[in-house]
Amino acid sequence: MWAYESVFYQIYPLGACGAPFENDGKTEKRLKKLDTYVPHLKKLGVKGVLFNPLFDSDTHGYNTRDYRKVDVRLGDNADFKKLVDKLHKAGIKVILDAVFNHVGRGFWGFTDVLEKREGSEYKDWFHINFGGNNGYNDGLWYEGWEGNFDLVKLNLQNPAVTDYLIDTVRYWIDTFDIDGLRLDVAYCLDQNFIRRLRYESSQMKEDFFLMGEMIGGDYRNICGEGLCDSATNYECYKGLFSSMNSYNLFEITHSLLRQFGPENWTLYRGMHLWSFVDNHDVTRVSSILANPEHIKPIYALMFGMPGIPSIYYGSEWGFKADKSQGDPALRPMFDKPLWNELTDYIKGCVSAFQSSKALQYGAFKSLVLQNKACVWERETDDDRVLVACNIDGAPFTAHFDARAGQAVDLITGEMIDFGGGLEIPPNTAYILKPQ
Repeated sequence: MWAYESVFYQIYPLGACGAPFENDGKTEKRLKKLDTYVPHLKKLGVKGVLFNPLFDSDTHGYNTRDYRKVDVRLGDNADFKKLVDKLHKAGIKVILDAVFNHVGRGFWGFTDVLEKREGSEYKDWFHINFGGNNGYNDGLWYEGWEGNFDLVKLNLQNPAVTDYLIDTVRYWIDTFDIDGLRLDVAYCLDQNFIRRLRYESSQMKEDFFLMGEMIGGDYRNICGEGLCDSATNYECYKGLFSSMNSYNLFEITHSLLRQFGPENWTLYRGMHLWSFVDNHDVTRVSSILANPEHIKPIYALMFGMPGIPSIYYGSEWGFKADKSQGDPALRPMFDKPLWNELTDYIKGCVSAFQSSKALQYGAFKSLVLQNKACVWERETDDDRVLVACNIDGAPFTAHFDARAGQAVDLITGEMIDFGGGLEIPPNTAYILKPQ
């Protein structure tokens, strides 16, 4: 699977393009703003881009009105096809955010129900009680996602609904030539629907990639044979920043050993979960870290642990935003992508991951573990990498059997000597390939 060997870049188009929050119905070709990201992504070296929702919606994209029409605030379908073509030409695959659990109140099937009530042919597309009412005083009750009545839950037990969604994926592949999907709130989706989507999409396009959003629980509920290829690894997302802020690398290391360690009981060994330090739903990593010096080490650990690394737009140059400021603060427009020392470092991490079979497919083992320092080993039959980290303000010397005298840091290209132990400077991480 190409995605297992790729670093992804995530963009929230409605925010990145500066679209108004409410859908004003006015067509404006804002998608052209994303053209400036194509050379930026090529320079970073990423192999895939994830676009959060960009189809016609009421407000933020997750309340869809029309799955087959690019939001007028961004432009039209032809504009998006041009962008995908540019990305493909640059060697970058494209996956879309598929919001298949619920729609917006402006979705054409739901507006038909509001108008025709029991006479609507779409009444069974949703979970409706015509004898009830809701906060919008529609004179009927319907199930909203997690109690949010602006998000109308679809009835995925209805074959007409699932046929429509599968046909929508076919439309996206035929029209835009997309390469995969992120399934929004995949933990809410019927597993039979995921299985059908897996089968059908694989018939439409070989190596079509499916990644599902999981906040907690057992990732195997949506990920594995006949299901998604990947799931969001929120456990290790939390473990990364929490380990930094509490100066306790036991947390992230034990999470990784629980998930991918050498014992037979480990949960997800051989799976490729989606790794991230932030995204469109959470506080930016530069804002959540108590010590700004930990920004490079947290990225190195994220790229060094098992999984598919993802970078959220703006965070590669250190943009700050807190979830408490509201979701729009996490999803801003930039005049153009920026580049600084942090971006250079992350570019090195991207190169390290995409050049190393050990990082892409290797087993996980802990060699050294202290509160403020750790050394992990990632190994395949023919490749081996050591991920070493020190989050203390003082140097740390790690003693372990490196099975080599020196190594090259795949992030910077620097040669590191193991004589007398591995000395790791303060707030530093390495991804080392023994020589």
